[in-house]
Amino acid sequence: MRIRSFQGLRPSPAQAAQVACVPYDVINSQEAARLAEGNPLSLLHVIRPEIDLPAGIDLHSDPVYAKAVENFRAFQEKGILQREPGRCIYLYKLRMGAHEQTGVVAVFHTDDYNRDIIKKHEKTRRDKEDDRTRITHELSANPEPVFLTYRDSSEIDALADAAVKQAPLFDFTAPDGIQHTVWRVAGGADFEHAFAKIPVAYVADGHHRSASAARVGRERREANPAHTGEEDYNWFLATIFPASQLQVLPYNRLVLDLNGLASEAFLKKVRAVFTVTESASDKPAAPAHVNMYLGGKWFGLAWQTDPAADPVSQLDVSVLQEKLLAPVLGIDDPRTSKRIDFVGGIRGTGELVKRVDGGEAAVAFSMYPVTVDQLMAIADAGQIMPPKSTWFEPKLRSGLFVHTF
Repeated sequence: MRIRSFQGLRPSPAQAAQVACVPYDVINSQEAARLAEGNPLSLLHVIRPEIDLPAGIDLHSDPVYAKAVENFRAFQEKGILQREPGRCIYLYKLRMGAHEQTGVVAVFHTDDYNRDIIKKHEKTRRDKEDDRTRITHELSANPEPVFLTYRDSSEIDALADAAVKQAPLFDFTAPDGIQHTVWRVAGGADFEHAFAKIPVAYVADGHHRSASAARVGRERREANPAHTGEEDYNWFLATIFPASQLQVLPYNRLVLDLNGLASEAFLKKVRAVFTVTESASDKPAAPAHVNMYLGGKWFGLAWQTDPAADPVSQLDVSVLQEKLLAPVLGIDDPRTSKRIDFVGGIRGTGELVKRVDGGEAAVAFSMYPVTVDQLMAIADAGQIMPPKSTWFEPKLRSGLFVHTF
């Protein structure tokens, strides 16, 4: 693996908490506008620039990208984002309740992404990839980091432990209660050498951002007859965490109707393919179990795993899809079906109960979270996970570091 220090943009320590914002893809335009209301320093004005334009504007229209460029320039001219005095990497710790994870912020080579030294486990949607490619081109910057992971290294752990003994650059608690602490490491050569011994990394979150960065790198090199491979456009911003520190929450499912079946008839079909337990809890206690909320009651669904199955087929979300969602409920493609919705585990099973009891959905499925080992096994096998399989929490904040080229 290749990582490199960089001389990017960042806010002042006094303004970091106001600049920092949630990633562009976990909120819609209305939520972004609400979060940025009364806060002209929020990076949402750059990564969701439609919030500063008339409501209802086409999100992929020229004025939206022009507004992003205008706001990004203004952030630099006003000193909201300032140029680092020299090349560095950062250590970034997130604390959510009792959970902590500390990652290395650096730039990573697009060739490593293209050659699967940085491995993927999800497909990207072309419209979302086109959008992030254009905003990256227009800004000549990676305004948000990709979230990567790697198998733990005691050498990198030791370097990180030493770095975080210094005074932090940023340390604040966001409105959602998550604490963000950042340390600056000038030069960062020791980390560069240590990561050169790491054979592969994995995209945990940010497949559209990483795919877009790789596209921009390719298009910039094709347009540059003097290309050497060392230009800043060959590198993209990411935060990389050791796998043992990550917290994966379930990605639960809601189906809006029972595909024409009455509840009892549907339950009979469920019993034909799963071992069903009545009066179950709201969360499965182990893999190969899914808990189902139907008619005001929780049911436990269990099955025997096939140890010979490939890594994707062994996933609980795959078993649920193949045994129940597709053949019984008619959800043939969960990527495109309008009859299924997905609820990140951070919102809890109470959200499932609320929406079924409120009549928005007919049945809900509470999943056991996918493990990081499963994610890495699937990526190692060159396979793709089903949509909405993993929900990593806590989320990185955008705006604390920006890589320009």
